[in-house]
Amino acid sequence: MGALTPSHGGRTGNEPRTEGRPRTGVRPPAGKEPQQERSRATRRKLLEAAISCLAERGWSGSTVSVVAERAGVSRGAAQHHFRTREDLFTAAVEHVAEKRQGALKAVAHNLPPAGSIARTWIIVEELVGLYTGPLFRAALHLWVAASDEEQLRERVTALEARVGREAHRTAVALLDADESVPGVRETVQGLLDMARGLGLANLLTDDSARRERVVEQWSKIIDDLLRLQG
Repeated sequence: MGALTPSHGGRTGNEPRTEGRPRTGVRPPAGKEPQQERSRATRRKLLEAAISCLAERGWSGSTVSVVAERAGVSRGAAQHHFRTREDLFTAAVEHVAEKRQGALKAVAHNLPPAGSIARTWIIVEELVGLYTGPLFRAALHLWVAASDEEQLRERVTALEARVGREAHRTAVALLDADESVPGVRETVQGLLDMARGLGLANLLTDDSARRERVVEQWSKIIDDLLRLQG
C-alpha cells in the first residue's frame, strides 16, 4: 500500500475520531483548586467572625470592616463575598444554624436505646443547647435590628421561619415522635418554645441550675408522651 495522504488538519484519516468525546484525565488549570479552596476558607472565616461580632457587639457595633478585621481579611475581600452588610449577617446566622443542626443530627448515632428516659433527656438537653449559645445571642441581635430596619425584616423573618422548621423537623426525627397523634406536634413545638425562653433567660445571668431542672421536667413530659404514642 502507498503512503496515506493526510486529510484536513494533518489527519491521515485512520486515527480514531475524538471530537465531541469527553476527555479523560484532564486536570483543571494549575492553581484553580487551591484558589477555590482559599475562597471557601475566606467565606467561612467571614461567616464565623460575623457571628462572634454580632454576639459580642450587637448589630450597631458589627460593621463589615469590623468583621473583616476579625476574620483577618481585607474589607474588599469581604465585599467580594457579601455585597451588603445584610447579606453577610443573614448568611452567617444561616450558616451557623445549619452547622448546629448538623451536629444535633449527629447526636442520633450515639444515643441510648429507644424508650429510655436517658435518651429523651439527652435529646431535650441538645435541643435546649440550640438556644443557649453564641448562635442564639447573635440571632437575637439580628431579630432586634430587623424589628427596626425594614430592609432587614423580610429577610430575617424568612430566615427564622426556615431555621424554625428545620429545628422542629430535627426534634421530631430525634424523638421519633408521631405527629399524627393528637397533641404530639404541639408538645414538640412547646419544647422548642420553652428552649427559646431558657435562651432568653440565659442572656443576662447564668441560668444553668434552673435550666437543668426544667430540662429534667420536660424530659419526663416528652417521655410520657412518647410512651403513649407507642
